[in-house]
Amino acid sequence: QEKERSERAAKEAALRKGLIGSGDRSDRIRTYNFPQGRLTDHRINLTLYKLLSIMEGDLGEVLQALQHAREAEQLAELGLD
Repeated sequence: QEKERSERAAKEAALRKGLIGSGDRSDRIRTYNFPQGRLTDHRINLTLYKLLSIMEGDLGEVLQALQHAREAEQLAELGLD
């Protein structure tokens, strides 16, 4: 029982560490490049060349891509990818 508890604690610690990241500058989420009009989401490898439209609230394409990535991640966790 103690072994199970320590294994569970180790898994939770690893998950927490993965969620937090290192705080390093290389842990980029998104890049907004105004001269090129480009938005890049590094987590899901999405690049769009309509930054001004996105900044004005046209988030549909970004949100849809994030949702698809999340669904794929959940399926992979279940082993259904």
